[in-house]
Amino acid sequence: MKLSKIILASNSPRRQELLKGLDIPFEIKVLPDLDESYPDTLDVNDIPEYLARKKAEAYDSIIDEDTLVITADTLVILNGKVYGKPKDIVEAKQMLGDLSGKTHEVITGVCLYSKDKRKTFSSVSEVRFAQLDEADIDYYVNHYKPLDKAGAYGVQEWIGYVGVEYIAGSYFNIMGLPVQKLSKELKAF
Repeated sequence: MKLSKIILASNSPRRQELLKGLDIPFEIKVLPDLDESYPDTLDVNDIPEYLARKKAEAYDSIIDEDTLVITADTLVILNGKVYGKPKDIVEAKQMLGDLSGKTHEVITGVCLYSKDKRKTFSSVSEVRFAQLDEADIDYYVNHYKPLDKAGAYGVQEWIGYVGVEYIAGSYFNIMGLPVQKLSKELKAF
């Protein structure tokens, strides 16, 4: 079966921009109120793939035979603790304070899902933040939108310019979609 339609199941403007960069035609379709819970016993490194797969499975009953759904989930991990999207500005400031002066991992899980085939994979990037002072954190949360980003930051924004000392791995993975790996997996799919 030839897949003729690709759906990116994400409201993230960063993921949409990154997928456009692969010059692949796609449409956006996002189901409301998807459950993003996961078992407490799951290893933190496995959570992004688990959530990407869970999101993709929610589309099973609404896609046609020729449709491929791409889902993704990005988390920040520091010392075994998961940092998803902050619930408010107070939590965003706390997260940035925790990440300040430390190295953390950004893991994005991706699921390619069609009626007869599934492929789930992840990408891990390492990010080292400089020591951020309270004024840096306040400036960022007051001028940008940390609440829609894992770990309360966007590497492509001001905080990335002034705070990121070192990156190992895919920069685009930190933005939310490991496009080089995705391109390779799409070709193999």
